[in-house]
Amino acid sequence: MNTTKTLLAALLLTASICPAFAAKKKAVVEEPQNPNEMVAYLFTYFNSNDPKDEQICYALSDDGYNYTPLNDGMPVIESDTIALTQCVRDPHILRCEDGKTFYMVVTDMRSSLGWSSNRGMVLLKSTDLINWTHSTINFPTRYPKQWKNVIRVWAPETIYDHKAGKYMVFYSLRTSDHRSYDKIYYQYANKDFTDLEGEPKWLFDAGNATIDGDIVYNEADQLYHLFYKQESGRGIYQAVAKNLTDKWQMLDGNVEQTKEAVEGVGVCKAIDGKSWIIMYDCYGNGHYQFCKSEDLKTFKFVQNTEMRGKFTPRHGTIIPITRAEKERLLKAFGNHKQPILSGFHADPEVLYSSKTKKYYIYSTTDGTPGWGGHDFSVFSSTNLIDWTDEGKMLDVKGDQVKWATGNAWAPCIIEKKGKYYFYFSAHNPQTNRKEIGVAVSDSPTGPFVDSGASIITDNDRPKEARGGQAIDVDVFKDPKSGKFYLYWGNGFMAGAELNDDMLSVKKETITHMTPKGGNLQTWAFREGAYVFYRKGTYYFMWSVDDTGSPNYHVCYGTAKSPLGPISIDEQNYMVIKQKPEDGIYGTAHNSVLQIPGKDEWYIVYHRINKHFVNHEPGIHREVCIDKMTFDKPGRIIPVMPTLNGPEPLK
Repeated sequence: MNTTKTLLAALLLTASICPAFAAKKKAVVEEPQNPNEMVAYLFTYFNSNDPKDEQICYALSDDGYNYTPLNDGMPVIESDTIALTQCVRDPHILRCEDGKTFYMVVTDMRSSLGWSSNRGMVLLKSTDLINWTHSTINFPTRYPKQWKNVIRVWAPETIYDHKAGKYMVFYSLRTSDHRSYDKIYYQYANKDFTDLEGEPKWLFDAGNATIDGDIVYNEADQLYHLFYKQESGRGIYQAVAKNLTDKWQMLDGNVEQTKEAVEGVGVCKAIDGKSWIIMYDCYGNGHYQFCKSEDLKTFKFVQNTEMRGKFTPRHGTIIPITRAEKERLLKAFGNHKQPILSGFHADPEVLYSSKTKKYYIYSTTDGTPGWGGHDFSVFSSTNLIDWTDEGKMLDVKGDQVKWATGNAWAPCIIEKKGKYYFYFSAHNPQTNRKEIGVAVSDSPTGPFVDSGASIITDNDRPKEARGGQAIDVDVFKDPKSGKFYLYWGNGFMAGAELNDDMLSVKKETITHMTPKGGNLQTWAFREGAYVFYRKGTYYFMWSVDDTGSPNYHVCYGTAKSPLGPISIDEQNYMVIKQKPEDGIYGTAHNSVLQIPGKDEWYIVYHRINKHFVNHEPGIHREVCIDKMTFDKPGRIIPVMPTLNGPEPLK
């Protein structure tokens, strides 16, 4: 306070001694920022050859070289809603001549079907870079006479032909004819950019396979510059022409400034209007490389993209965007601190290790149809916000786990006398049922060794329970007795005391614990039991509704012992639920963390990725964390799920 008062007095004294200076400062008025000023670059790309990554993603940059992915690295357009193959690659984006319309063309291709498996492209149109209309073109059906045997339609791009007064779409094309090789063809788009006019016409080839063409017009030499990949030369080359449909003159020398294998070249005039940004995909090593040129004749290396998290860009293009467009994109796809793990993960289990003094999260690997993931990953953190992928720590499909083959779900872990006991559910092909196993390690990151057999089967179901599966296991240490307990169930909740070896349960203690009574529509037990202890009370949490439902949420009850019975407060049973106004859905299947030595608590849970709420929501989930608090009587204060999460631990 004293410092603030002293500083204020000094400023007032200065103003009284130097009135001209004070008046001058007062007269300074910041000019309003021009919303139409070009201030940033938008990078459109896809992430990998995995079908789930063959989708359109966005990244932003202020300088054209350093990019940050939008939407937390997740797609901004779902491929299965626009493409015949349900996958797309090689997005090329163009600002139209009117300055406010955008065209995008993409390869309609699922690479897992083979490199000669795509037959067409997708045309997209937008006026805001967020909402896109689309149309698909399948060449064998669109042009059945001459192009019925097309096997590749690669990397389409668009440029405005001033001479023709139309937008030209050009692409590499190849048929199944054994003498055929990839050549660049073109057609003009119709006025609505929903179809292509006429049939493919030859534009250019280098005498052998020629792909990934990109064309820009250079006012300095009044020539069109075509950049392309020549397969035989294993690099990127250049040709020039006065008009787009003229004969192209090939230039000597490679464009790329690396010995790496490259493709997917893109060239963009920089915002300064003087230089050019040249980018290409170093596909063998997983990064993009950026160069700069003043004249499109010489090229200077600038930097490679840094491979991190979900940002592994493949074959894309960039355009300058205005301040208004940047702000609109940040509002629609701006990154948040959440989700805390990159990619799709569910059913998070959080652990603090007294051995390493770090926090760990174990989860169901998500994003696979039928919940078919077969391995578990572990992530570490020192502040609960920044998480490091420590790799795969257990795979149930293979030699690590003899009794299971897949469906690696909903793990839990606990530390006991320097060892880590990792419990999980998986599919046992012998019984054709989900069962629970355990693996052990001296380290929270592994390697883990499976016990050799499942420890909970359908035979361990309480006699009162009906239906459901032996999944969603939780492990808990009773701080009062020092005993360890296991909980599990889907459609029912069971609990039992663990034996001292932590590798089996005391069968005689198996207890039916499913909460009864109350409003079954809002807190009926479904799955995902989790137990913790605070100030003399045992808290039991569980998930309600279906994991694919936006209404999937967490409720709780309390008990006076680790095996119940559980009582429900009819006025206070909700822990966390969806918040549609923020695009937050399906907040459930959680674990709880207490900061060691403090009455400070966090809930770690998954939610449905907002772009998959209406399509396969149950397998597109992401892990989040929020603070959890209690009132004076010890009731959980309902958690409001956030987009930013808590502040990092110090």
